[in-house]
Amino acid sequence: MGLRGRGTVLFSCPKGTAPSAHCLWMVMLLLFGIWDAQAQTEGDTKSTYVWKTGPWGRCMGSECGLGGSQSRAVWCAHIEGWTTLHTNCLQTERPDNQQSCFRVCDWHKELYDWQLGDWDQCQPVALMNSGSYKRPECTKGEEGLQTREVSCVQKSNGAPAEDVICEYFEPKPRLEQACLIPCPQDCVVSEFSSWSKCSKTCGRGLEHRIRSVLAPPLFGGSACPNLTEFQPCQFSACESEESMYSLKVGPWSSCSLPHSRPVRQAGKRRKNKGKEKGVKDPETRELIKKKRNRNRQNRQDSKFWDLQIGYQTRQVTCTHKNGIIVALNLCTQEKLPVTFQSCIITKDCEVTEWSEWGPCSKDCYDVNSPKGARTRRRSVKQFPVGGGAECPELEEQEQCAPQGDGVPPCPSYAWRTTEWSECRVDTLLSQQDRRRGNQTGLCGGGVQTREVYCVQGNEELLSYLNTLQEKEESQSESKQKPGVAPLLSITFEITASRPVDSELCAGPVQNTTKLCHIVCPIECEVSSWTAWGPCTYENCEDQVGKKGFKLRKRRIINEPRGGTGNCPHLTEAIPCDEPTCYDWQLVKLGECLPDNEKTCGPGTQTPQVECVNSDGEEVDRQLCGDAIYPTPIVCEVPCLKDCVLSTWSKWSSCSHTCSGKTTEGKQTRARSILAYAGEGGVQCPNSSALQEVRSCNDHPCTVYHWQTGTWGQCIEDPSVSTINSSTSWSGEPTCSVGMQTRKVICVRVNVGQVPPKKCPESLRPDTVRPCLLPCKKDCIVTPYSDWTPCPSSCQEGDRSIKKQSRNRVIIQLPANGGQDCPEVLYEEKECETSSVCPGFRWKTHKWRRCQLVPWYVRQDSPGTHETCGPGLQTRAISCRKQDGGQADIGECLKNCRFMPPITQPCQLPCQNDCQLTNWSKFSSCSADCAGVRTRKRALVGKSKKREKCRNNQMFPLTETQYCPCDKYNAQPVGNWSDCILPDGKVEGILGMKVLGDIKECGQGYRSQAMVCYDQNNRIVETSRCNSHGYIEEACIIPCPSDCKLSEWSNWSRCSKSCGSGVKVRSKWLREKPYNGGRPCPKLDHVNQAQVYEVVPCHSDCSQYVWAAEPWSVWKVSYVDLKENCGEGVQTRKVRCMQNTIDGPSDQVEDYLCDPEDMPLGARESKLPCPEDCVLSDWAPWSRCPLSCSGNSTHARSAYPIRKPGEGRDCPSFTETEACSLNKNCYHYTYNVTDWSTCQLSEKAVCGNGIKTRMLDCVRSDGKSVDLKYCKELGLEKNWQMNMSCVVECPVNCQLSDWAAWSECSESCGLLGKMWRKRTVIQPSQGDGRPCPSQMEQWKPCPVKPCYRWQYSRWSECKVDDAQCGEGVRFRNISCFVFDGSKEDHGSTVDEERCEKVEPSVDGGKDIILEEICAVPCPGDCYLTDWTEWSPCQLSCVNGEVLDFGAVQVRSRAVIAQEQDNQQQCPEQMWESRPCADGECYEYKWMTSPWRGSSRSIWCQRSDGLNVTGGCPLTSQPVSDRSCDPPCNKPQSYCTELGVCGCEVGFTEVMTSDGVLDQCTLIPVLEMPTMGDKKADVKTSRAINPTQPSTNQPGHGGRTWFLQPFGQDGKLKTWVYGVAAGAFVLLIFIVSMIYLACKRPKKPQRRQNNRLKPLTLAYDGDADM
Repeated sequence: MGLRGRGTVLFSCPKGTAPSAHCLWMVMLLLFGIWDAQAQTEGDTKSTYVWKTGPWGRCMGSECGLGGSQSRAVWCAHIEGWTTLHTNCLQTERPDNQQSCFRVCDWHKELYDWQLGDWDQCQPVALMNSGSYKRPECTKGEEGLQTREVSCVQKSNGAPAEDVICEYFEPKPRLEQACLIPCPQDCVVSEFSSWSKCSKTCGRGLEHRIRSVLAPPLFGGSACPNLTEFQPCQFSACESEESMYSLKVGPWSSCSLPHSRPVRQAGKRRKNKGKEKGVKDPETRELIKKKRNRNRQNRQDSKFWDLQIGYQTRQVTCTHKNGIIVALNLCTQEKLPVTFQSCIITKDCEVTEWSEWGPCSKDCYDVNSPKGARTRRRSVKQFPVGGGAECPELEEQEQCAPQGDGVPPCPSYAWRTTEWSECRVDTLLSQQDRRRGNQTGLCGGGVQTREVYCVQGNEELLSYLNTLQEKEESQSESKQKPGVAPLLSITFEITASRPVDSELCAGPVQNTTKLCHIVCPIECEVSSWTAWGPCTYENCEDQVGKKGFKLRKRRIINEPRGGTGNCPHLTEAIPCDEPTCYDWQLVKLGECLPDNEKTCGPGTQTPQVECVNSDGEEVDRQLCGDAIYPTPIVCEVPCLKDCVLSTWSKWSSCSHTCSGKTTEGKQTRARSILAYAGEGGVQCPNSSALQEVRSCNDHPCTVYHWQTGTWGQCIEDPSVSTINSSTSWSGEPTCSVGMQTRKVICVRVNVGQVPPKKCPESLRPDTVRPCLLPCKKDCIVTPYSDWTPCPSSCQEGDRSIKKQSRNRVIIQLPANGGQDCPEVLYEEKECETSSVCPGFRWKTHKWRRCQLVPWYVRQDSPGTHETCGPGLQTRAISCRKQDGGQADIGECLKNCRFMPPITQPCQLPCQNDCQLTNWSKFSSCSADCAGVRTRKRALVGKSKKREKCRNNQMFPLTETQYCPCDKYNAQPVGNWSDCILPDGKVEGILGMKVLGDIKECGQGYRSQAMVCYDQNNRIVETSRCNSHGYIEEACIIPCPSDCKLSEWSNWSRCSKSCGSGVKVRSKWLREKPYNGGRPCPKLDHVNQAQVYEVVPCHSDCSQYVWAAEPWSVWKVSYVDLKENCGEGVQTRKVRCMQNTIDGPSDQVEDYLCDPEDMPLGARESKLPCPEDCVLSDWAPWSRCPLSCSGNSTHARSAYPIRKPGEGRDCPSFTETEACSLNKNCYHYTYNVTDWSTCQLSEKAVCGNGIKTRMLDCVRSDGKSVDLKYCKELGLEKNWQMNMSCVVECPVNCQLSDWAAWSECSESCGLLGKMWRKRTVIQPSQGDGRPCPSQMEQWKPCPVKPCYRWQYSRWSECKVDDAQCGEGVRFRNISCFVFDGSKEDHGSTVDEERCEKVEPSVDGGKDIILEEICAVPCPGDCYLTDWTEWSPCQLSCVNGEVLDFGAVQVRSRAVIAQEQDNQQQCPEQMWESRPCADGECYEYKWMTSPWRGSSRSIWCQRSDGLNVTGGCPLTSQPVSDRSCDPPCNKPQSYCTELGVCGCEVGFTEVMTSDGVLDQCTLIPVLEMPTMGDKKADVKTSRAINPTQPSTNQPGHGGRTWFLQPFGQDGKLKTWVYGVAAGAFVLLIFIVSMIYLACKRPKKPQRRQNNRLKPLTLAYDGDADM
């Protein structure tokens, strides 16, 4: 639409006309624009929308490896990020959303792995970040970065694979890491040696000095300087002409094979062909053939050796002293050097291809266990000869894991535990005196132990699978259809697994100890006895006879638990007569009513009664029908003039509980006179009538009770059915109901057993009760473990008897009649005698004939017309068993140390040579240390006749030696070992060792090593000194003694006599701990252990009461003689008594009773006169209302006993009193005490206990009162009175057994030690015995001599028959013995001692006894021998080691002998190698004192060695301090600061620019003196005061100068005097000024010093 519209606007063709060319052009233009717009739109769409892809998902598929597929999300998105329709993106460019992939499975881990490339060179980080790089000043190093290549490859062939395969098992290792580019380190060289001798003894020569390289240049440091310095040396002119020529031998050529034998002997064979056959007969040819066969057997086996003897030659030249080679005839010498010699053609080692991989050592499948290993081998085809390349490794291993469906699972191992032992309680502080304490009944907290052992966890599963596999195999063999294995319903018989080696179990070991608790027995607690009851029938329902019993009872307060479980008898009986079951009990008496309705006089009181049973309980009154009803009681109401008596008091408690022949129970009561009688009245009775006594408890003292014995053992009752049964592992029912019996007898108190009829039958206790039989438990023991393995089938050198053992573990102890455990848990037997390891030895065969250099090579040499001279011969070697049998040569290579040489140089004697036999053996010695022994040899053949051969100095025929002197002495060496207890196996509970069972102290032994020396002070085997290697002595390991405390003291009395208080008991220290015993609790200053118990106690407020006797008779003060009345006094005795159920009994101290409640002991009152009103005693005050307000009152009352006469009134019958708080009115509240300490049972030492607290009733004035006051008010009490608590149980430290002794720390020598360790299984807790400090022990190893091979020094380089050139130097290897210490450098012994020592010297296995060397010709410039390797040096900065390893270096310096030949000198050499155990060296500049304007500076290493290099040049001190401009003024010199100064006595005059202008004489004070002709100069500067001064011109004469310094540079004496005087004068002036300016103080009061207290400062004992 838009385009059309737009077209009409842009152009139009005229109507009715034909299309013109212009119109056609416009249409074409329009079409082109439309096409261009369309193309542009498509381009915009392409650039606006793009395809986006997500990550590839996990590779999925049914099979492992190739063939899997993975997918990813693909969507179309706008370039701004939002998702759009797929159609907006080009479909041709749509990425794939699925691709094939490699599906990784678990077993691919064995096929693929990451391949790590080497780290490349460390590049600076700054260089990698920017192109331009300027290295900064280096102090420690520069940070860098290094990279490497990491790729996933196949293990078998290294073929690359996708990274995702390896990433499935392990993340890709990092590709880069940080590194450090160290600072450059310059070469460091030593100081120069001293100058050598002159290279010539006459004429002009050179002398040199050399130095060595100590540290190579590293990391771009400066190169090493010249190691040699030369200087010419001049001696006197030579007397004879100097030799200009020298005979020089060149190096030997490489070994060459001679021409083949057929070539050389072709012509010779043709010539002698017929001749040989004609000469030799068949027998002779057969003998030659046998000999050749025998020789062929002695030749080398071509399988291992291919020996070819060749030859090598060298050149002999004549050289000028300037190094130029000249004609040989210029060197005049009779005998020329040999130019040829035999040699061995070099052969490298050749090996076969690798064999197939052997089986994997692991034949089961377990991902978590380590992999196995498999091995492959290759063998030697050609051993190296003639210095050829050594053989590579012949065996290699790799990790492996078995694969496939038939691989069984690996046996797994797990920890198992035995049954917990019985709970064991240790005393709180053990080792108490056994006579003072019984530890058998301990209870409370304790410790249980068990043993942990290792078993095979899936033993039953593996045995089942093996059985299943056998069944399947048998079924397949019999062609039967195999059954389906019930894999999902496997059942095992529950049996104990056999123990295995504990090292097979991994993971944490379960606890072997735990805390436990033994319930403490609660003994039976009973109340006190009640009062005796009335005489009653034994059974009121069956009242038979006239005999009854009086009973008294007590009740159980605490039911018993544990322990004996018995309570004492609860009822006691006394036989009595006339028993009744019910009786009338008096409640109260009524008012006294006079007879005949009179107002006074005799009368009666009617009793009020109730019917009660024998227990005092009220019952129906009808039951008392047979009882005698109480009759009224006679009484008297006093008349006006009668005597007035008070009412009777209550009967006192009975004096005795029973009556006998000597004892009778009595009760008393009393009354007092209230008013005396008047005239005509009834008179008062005498004093005896004021008291009454009656009998009580008149029953006889024959008390009976039933006594019960302890319950017997629970025995099975077959008549009772089983109420509960359980099945043990053995399947037996073990729990049932039984019965227990006990003995019951009737006992008379204080007499013993009596017939049962004396005791009430109805109260007889049961003699039989049912019980539950405890479950029977049999002992359960594991099967025996497998026998421990014996040593390998053969033992080399160890002849000791080996043993193997097995054990089993008790996992359940028997109980309740179960089957007992076996006695033997550990078995031991000797191993079968192990055979001696098969020994192997090299067998050497005869040397073959000496083979010379071929004739065609040596025929042109002078003197070679004979077949003689040096050659080379070979021999065969083979491997033999010790018994001589053939063995594979590989066995000897593996087990024999030295391989005998297979070649040796030989000499075919020439005609003129002297031939001798070999030396014989030395003759035997007749005795040690005396005489000599000899050996001999003899001349052979024509040598006997030659004169030169018979020269005994050149060819001695006899050698003599002193006989060896074998004297040995033994002496101890090293320290004594730890004290070691003898081993002993102690069986504990369940096979476990518990504390106290392991012997940790007592008598042991300690040992000290013995060393044996021979007469040359060389260490030898200790058997030479008839010693077993040790000396032993007894030692004592002191036993730990625990802190010992006393027994508990008695409980203190309750701190309060009324209400809640505390009572305490404690322990005292008896003995302090030592030797690691249990520690003591904290002690106070009097050594009383703060071990105490505080428990609350409650004292009954009525346990102590005041008891008052009756009032005495009135004593009238103002006596009315007629009336006997008026004011008077009464007294009575008041005692504090202990209250019981029967009333107050025993008198106690008064302080136990409440003083506030004490009754009055005397009272004053007015005694009524006749006809006066007489009132009774006042009743107690009533209780005040609790508000205790000021308006409230309380009252007391009395009643009239005698009415008043006419006209007389009675006083008020009541008295009131205002209530006042805390005076007569009180509030009451509950108060809770503090918690007590944790209270345990009497026999418990720890564990669960109870903390208690108590309620107290407290009055508002703070006084504790009886709880009844609070109870009466009904106050709430919501407090918890008891709370459980725990006393930490003492757990002793438990240690493991000592491990086996370790291997000796040294294989030989004096310093070897063996160690053994133990570990803490259970650390101590609480007051348990702490762990000992000694957790490891050591003892010395037997001293064995150390042997080693050691080189002698190289001989001088020797060139035969020439002056210079290539020569040979030799050294020997000897056997040395030493004691293993660094100080002992060793002594030589016979080589047989080193037979078992590996043939190596200083770690090098190649024994080199001969090497090529060079003897320089006169005038040659050559290199010195290599220096020794420098000390191993680390790269360090300020003592901090950088991680660049350590290095050591050696060097060769250049030596020149002619000044003109220095241009021909070779380059100096140095080489370095990495090393271990390096040291850090620091370098610093050192300076000497100044000498004038110069000083020496040098660089010094931290070990004191002066070096060149190593010190930084940037910090080099100045060595020259010359002044510029020079000091040319008179009396001037150059100072240390590099500026000009003046000499002593002169001062500097400087120019404006600071330059010295002149030195001016210092002016002095002159004083004329007599005879003094010298002048001392007083100077302000004394640079060198000891230097004598010279007289200045113009200052002579008789003068005296003030010169404080003497000629020795010290101050003169008068200077000190003047200074002291000036100081005193100054002090005097200052003091006077101070006194003059000081203000006067006010006068102080005079103190009386006599009243000043004496104060002692003491910081010590508080008792001071």
